[in-house]
Amino acid sequence: MRKFLVILDDSRECLNAMRFAAMRAAHTGGGVEVLAVIPPEEFNHWIGVGEIMREEARDRIHAHFEVFAKWMRDRQNVDPELVIREGQPVQEILKQIEEDSEIGVLVLGASAEKGGPGPIVTALARNFGSLPVPLTIVPGELSKDRLEAVS
Repeated sequence: MRKFLVILDDSRECLNAMRFAAMRAAHTGGGVEVLAVIPPEEFNHWIGVGEIMREEARDRIHAHFEVFAKWMRDRQNVDPELVIREGQPVQEILKQIEEDSEIGVLVLGASAEKGGPGPIVTALARNFGSLPVPLTIVPGELSKDRLEAVS
């Protein structure tokens, strides 16, 4: 089964990327894999404190994921899977694509803020030609109606 890989983070544009991935998966008989990456700088503390922070980050990710997963299951009849990795986001995204041969498309949300589309989109844009899968960039400001129409 072809999977749409979508990134779970705290950005506003993440919502549209999740919606798009779920709708495309529902329309094409695919699946959705949600990847959350915990950056290493969050744990540069004492060992015990770092472990507690790591566990708290994982708990937040699971809670955030469940909101999206419920919507995907209830509205799109898609049962997403969650993968949590630790490291630099772009490197971990590429590693996940390499390790999971069912991933067919990477779906990212683009910010409409003045600072640009976001750090992940910006970093991957430098290497569009060498990405191992197609990349779909979903505008963060796209309305739900328009999103449904294009997916």
